[in-house]
Amino acid sequence: MTRAGADRASSTSTEPGPGVERLLLVRHPKPAVAPGTCYGSTDVGVDPDDARALLARLVATLPRHARLASSPLRRCADLAHALADHGWPAPRLDARLAEMHFGDWEGRPWDDIPRAQVDAWSADVARYVPPGGESVQMLAARATRAVLDLVAEMDGALIIVTHAGVIQTVTRTLSGAPLEGFGGTRVEYGQVVSLRRAGRAFVRE
Repeated sequence: MTRAGADRASSTSTEPGPGVERLLLVRHPKPAVAPGTCYGSTDVGVDPDDARALLARLVATLPRHARLASSPLRRCADLAHALADHGWPAPRLDARLAEMHFGDWEGRPWDDIPRAQVDAWSADVARYVPPGGESVQMLAARATRAVLDLVAEMDGALIIVTHAGVIQTVTRTLSGAPLEGFGGTRVEYGQVVSLRRAGRAFVRE
């Protein structure tokens, strides 16, 4: 997608249609990667102990009547399928819910990425495109569209197992907040961010 295409995508309506009243955005378990690695859309595994502990907590706390969707990356999809094994519906996998694609940065230690590129991203976090990757604006456009499509098709409560970047951008776009503050609110591994419909928006509970 070109930057112009991203601009057009980001200008589409972010108002939810009739359907889901509550969103529960779940970040995946701790990934099995070296600390300080940029892994983005790379399909990495998870720490098995962390995954088991998170599953037990979610089984005990998530609403049983909720529908289920997930990023197809295995650190999310494996958790979603495990929830389905405990009584939730089979998850809807949607590639638009995957983490930001960092292009040439994928799989590299953050300290090895050229400082000039990282500085350029910091200076324009919403629109800067890492070489071969996508911008936060592009991520927000596709992820928000995915969530709105799911919201319109389903009803009641919806659990989405996804990534920090998706959670951070979607919570901003659905509440009308600017993307420039992306990353300012940390989302921990396994954290559940709950949003409730408020008129034409979704706001954090």
